[in-house]
Amino acid sequence: MKLVTFSARGTTSIGIVVDNRVIDLPASDPTLPGTMREFLQAGPRALDKARAIDVRNAPSWPLSDVRLEAPVPNPEKFLAIGMNYKKHKQEALDAGLQVPDTQIWFNKQVSCVNGPFDPVHMPRASDKLDYEAELGVVIGRRCRHVSVADAPSVIAGYVVINDVSVRDWQLASPTMTLGKSFNTHGPFGPWIVTADEVADPHDLQMRMLVNGEVRQEVNTAELIYNVWEQIAHLSTVMTLEPGDVLATGTPSGVGVALKPPQFRKVGDVMRVEIDGIGHIENVVVVEPN
Repeated sequence: MKLVTFSARGTTSIGIVVDNRVIDLPASDPTLPGTMREFLQAGPRALDKARAIDVRNAPSWPLSDVRLEAPVPNPEKFLAIGMNYKKHKQEALDAGLQVPDTQIWFNKQVSCVNGPFDPVHMPRASDKLDYEAELGVVIGRRCRHVSVADAPSVIAGYVVINDVSVRDWQLASPTMTLGKSFNTHGPFGPWIVTADEVADPHDLQMRMLVNGEVRQEVNTAELIYNVWEQIAHLSTVMTLEPGDVLATGTPSGVGVALKPPQFRKVGDVMRVEIDGIGHIENVVVVEPN
């Protein structure tokens, strides 16, 4: 299934996308929750109820008539791993950065969450705006100390992410968090493709296009630490909750590593595509007053 959070005629709900229509889940079955986090917290029973809906007669909207929001508008955690593709790691080493031989995680503060097709702000504080195409994972159940073997069982599904980065703020601190957390700098979506529909998250072709030009392209088979290893590592430290979002790393080709570096400008269009998942597209705009 493709799970969405959507707005239409002044109301926001959750749904599934079927044949270019959005089936409104709580309108179709009032026993279903009205928000994505609550839906994921409800677990397999909610998923089974959603699958059982007669979509031919269910309340629905044309996909073109709704606004797709971030599938999880209010995740408890938005975590991202750095230097998780070999060529991108080499870019960092070539730039003189120290890269430890372990998983490197940082927070994207949840106030950065943005819709899959909403504008991204050019910060007043910097002109060093950059892109990072990433496969995203949405956690489906509360879990701790998850083994690599059991990791697939805790995943609700997958999304497309642009880990928008403000490079001077990122590099000013070893935690990277501030440079990753400006408002609007966490667009993801366009929906959650449930895990049962993704045969292998480690065999997906991903690309970033800027103004129609391919800047990044990679297969997720090239991840240094795969999705299961990432979940096992994180869950050693913290409890993962339904709706938590994990960004699994970006490949080479980021703007800061080009010679000379190339940063985004107002009016640029950033589009991330992942085969089998979908795409998101965001235009850079002046940060509003």
